[in-house]
Amino acid sequence: MPSNGKVYVIDDDEAMRDSLSFLLESAGFDVTLFESALKFLDALPELAFGCVVSDVRMPGLDGIELLKRMKTRPGAFPIIIMTGHGDIPLAVEAMKLGAIDFLEKPFEDDRLITMIEMAVQRAAPAAKNQALTQDIVARVATLSPRERQVMDGLIAGLSNKLIARDYDISPRTIEVYRANVMTKMQANSLSELVRFAMRAGLLND
Repeated sequence: MPSNGKVYVIDDDEAMRDSLSFLLESAGFDVTLFESALKFLDALPELAFGCVVSDVRMPGLDGIELLKRMKTRPGAFPIIIMTGHGDIPLAVEAMKLGAIDFLEKPFEDDRLITMIEMAVQRAAPAAKNQALTQDIVARVATLSPRERQVMDGLIAGLSNKLIARDYDISPRTIEVYRANVMTKMQANSLSELVRFAMRAGLLND
């Protein structure tokens, strides 16, 4: 059965983690468990897009601090916060920090599953867009200093001859660098190269 998406459960209560794992895997999700927010953050750079379900009260790094740290990182992981009775003020603070919703324990299984499905559906396009931007930035990083200079000239609208004059090298050499730039940037046309440069933040709107 294909996965409905990835879910990352963060809770210091082992019984709660196991219960959520059984519930969500039964609903078709690919579930990864973390006993602390710190362990999740350590693993985050290698994690594929998914929905985070985190308890708000945990020793060490709590759900509120987790949200604060997630806000400083690129990416668009939707986060659902689980709260105990009496933690509504914390839940409200969590939503102000970017949590998409909160669930008060004990909660209905179907409500959590529906909430995760909606969270992934809403956040997936933004995550895909972010991943594409990061990929283009990574392509730019593969350019040599001279290739980057040539790319800057191309997206500024300069001809090969003008770029060659600026750097006191032959137009023929510029053609070689230009071909390298197009290959490394995976651009099929100059207009596509310009769009990539805009996506990577190399051009002002």
